[in-house]
Order: sequence, then structure tokens, then C-alpha cells
Amino acid sequence: MNLIAQLEAEQIASLGKTIPDFKPGDTVRVGYKVTEGTRSRVQMYEGVCISRKNGKGIAASFTVRKISFGEGVERVFPLYSTNIESIEVVRRGRVRRAKMYYLRARRGKSARIAEDSTYKPLKTKSAGADA
Repeated sequence: MNLIAQLEAEQIASLGKTIPDFKPGDTVRVGYKVTEGTRSRVQMYEGVCISRKNGKGIAASFTVRKISFGEGVERVFPLYSTNIESIEVVRRGRVRRAKMYYLRARRGKSARIAEDSTYKPLKTKSAGADA
């Protein structure tokens, strides 16, 4: 592992965040901290993840698209932001693209994404698995 990747891995570990395994096509609910004046609250933003950028590094981000009052709204979230309270996968989508930008031009039934009922979570390496 090169030095930059090692430093990034240390930074990610120091954040102590657990990011669920999600990909473009999945419907996610993001709890985002909003500060209004002196008060702070968590606002939920639910929509379809249409892209992920920069892989699993510290600079990773993802774009969520939802339809609000008949208008398409997209928001880009940094994956390891301190303002993100939680990320929850609501529904798994079965797609064959890494970027779902074609959804921008679609409305109604043609914008639907089939649900993936055969989803298996990724195997993660645990600390004491090799012993």
C-alpha cells in the first residue's frame, strides 16, 4: 500500500463512521445535519443514488436524486462528511450502469428502477477472521 492510501485509510479509521454498502440505483435515505441560526437538526433526504465518485477514498462522494413537487432535485454528499448523521439503504436497485444520468431525462414509469431481490452483501474482512 502506498503512503497516500495508508494516510487516507488512517483518516477514515479515525472518523469511526460505518458506511453501508450501496451503489448507483439504490434508494438511500441520508440524514444530513442542518444548522439554522443557533439550532441544529437532522433532515432526511431520500432518493435514488445516481452516481458515486472517487471510490472508497476520503474524497469519495455520491449524488442522490429525488422528485420534489414534480421537479427533479439532485444533491451531492461527501461520503465521509461530518454533517452526515446516517446513511440507510431503503431499496436495492438492479441496474447495469455505474452512472444513472439518463434518469434526468425520464419521468414517470420510464424512470422506475427494478428492485434487486437477489442482493448479497459484500464480505468484509474482520480483525479476527484469519485466526
